[in-house]
Amino acid sequence: MSGKEVYLDSCKTSRLASEVLHAMMPYLTDKYWYPGSFTSIGTEIAEVIEQAQETVAHSMNAKSEEITFTSGGTDANNIAIQGILQANKEKGKHFICSTVSHPSVLAIFQGMEKRGFEGTYISANKDGYLNLDELEAAVRPDTILAAFTQVNHILGTIQNSKAIRNILDQSDHKVYLFMDSCEAYTKIPLDVEELGIDSLSISVHKFNGPKGMGILYVKKGTEIVPTQFGITRLYKLKPGAINVPGIVGTEKAVELAFTDFDKKIGRYRELQKLLYDEIMKRIPDAVLNGPPLGERSPAHLNVTFRYIEGEAIMMMLDFDNIHVETGSACSSQNLQPNYILMNTGRTHEESHGSVRFTLDRFVTKEDILKTVDALEKTAKELRRRSPLGKKEQ
Repeated sequence: MSGKEVYLDSCKTSRLASEVLHAMMPYLTDKYWYPGSFTSIGTEIAEVIEQAQETVAHSMNAKSEEITFTSGGTDANNIAIQGILQANKEKGKHFICSTVSHPSVLAIFQGMEKRGFEGTYISANKDGYLNLDELEAAVRPDTILAAFTQVNHILGTIQNSKAIRNILDQSDHKVYLFMDSCEAYTKIPLDVEELGIDSLSISVHKFNGPKGMGILYVKKGTEIVPTQFGITRLYKLKPGAINVPGIVGTEKAVELAFTDFDKKIGRYRELQKLLYDEIMKRIPDAVLNGPPLGERSPAHLNVTFRYIEGEAIMMMLDFDNIHVETGSACSSQNLQPNYILMNTGRTHEESHGSVRFTLDRFVTKEDILKTVDALEKTAKELRRRSPLGKKEQ
C-alpha cells in the first residue's frame, strides 16, 4: 500500500470521530456507574442517558421516551419487526417488504415466515424506487406491517416515505410502517411525524459513532411486545446491561452530524458531484446506477465500469490504499452478482462491474481526485487484460 489512506466505504462502517472518543472516555474510566434514582452517581448517569435520548429524539422530531438504544441496526430491526408482528398476530399474519431491502431486514422476514407469517415482496424499478402500484395491491385485511429500507445501501435511492404512508392509510385498518433508516439517518432530513413512520432503526457506526450501538424509534401507541428477556434496567424492549459509554458516544456523533446539517449535506453533494464528473469525464464506459445526482443520497455513488469486474477494481485500488466496495457490503465475499442490481434489471456483467463509493465527514476533495486518478489507471490496465469485451486504446 502507498500514500495517504482514502476511505470511501462509510456505508459499511466509518471512522470513530475523535470528539466521540473524547466524550466516551470518562464513562469508560472514572464514571463507570449505572443509572439509578437514589444515589448521586446513579442520578448523574440517568440524567446523561435522558439527555442522549432527547438529543436523538430532537434530530428526528420524536419524543425522548420513544427512543431505545440497542446494540446495533440489526438488533433494532429485529426488535421492531418481530415485536410488531408478534404483538399483532391475532389481527393478521401478513407483512409487506421489498426485493431490494437490506439483507438484515430480509433475513428477519425469512425467519418470521418459518413461524407462520406470510409476506409479499414488492419490486423496484431500475433506479431502485419501490413499485407503489404493487404496494397498493399488496395491502390485505390481514396486513399488519410494511417494512422498507429508506435509503438503498447499494443504489442510494431515497424512497418516498410519505407516498408509502398515504397508500397504507387507505386501508380500513392500521398498517404499521417500519423503516430501516441506517443509510438515511444523518444523510437526509428525517421527520418521523411528517413521514408517518411508526418505527425505524439506525446504525451508529455508519456516521462516525461507536460500533455496537443502534437506535430504535417506536412511536408511542405502537403495539409491540418484547422479543428479548432478562433484567429490565432501563428499556422494556432492550433488557440487560446498559452501554453507557456507547450511549454517550452516540449522542456526540448525533450532535456532530446535525450541527450545521445543511452545510454538511451541501459538502457531501459537492464531493459527490466532483467524483461523478471526474469519472464520467476521464473513464469511458462508466454508467451510473440508481437515481441521478440531486435525487439520491448525497453521500452515495454507484457506478458500473463496463468490461471490468468490480472485485478487480476494488483490489487494485486497495494497493493504492484506496478503499471502496463492490456489490453489497454484507454479501460481496461470495462473489455472486448483487441481488439488488439484478432485481433492478442489471445483467450479471453490469452487476459484477459495479463499484460503490460512500462518503463521510473525513473525505476531502484531494481524496476524490486521488481516487479518480487511480481509477483511470486501473480501468485502462484491467480493460487491457479483460476477456469481457471492449478494450481501451
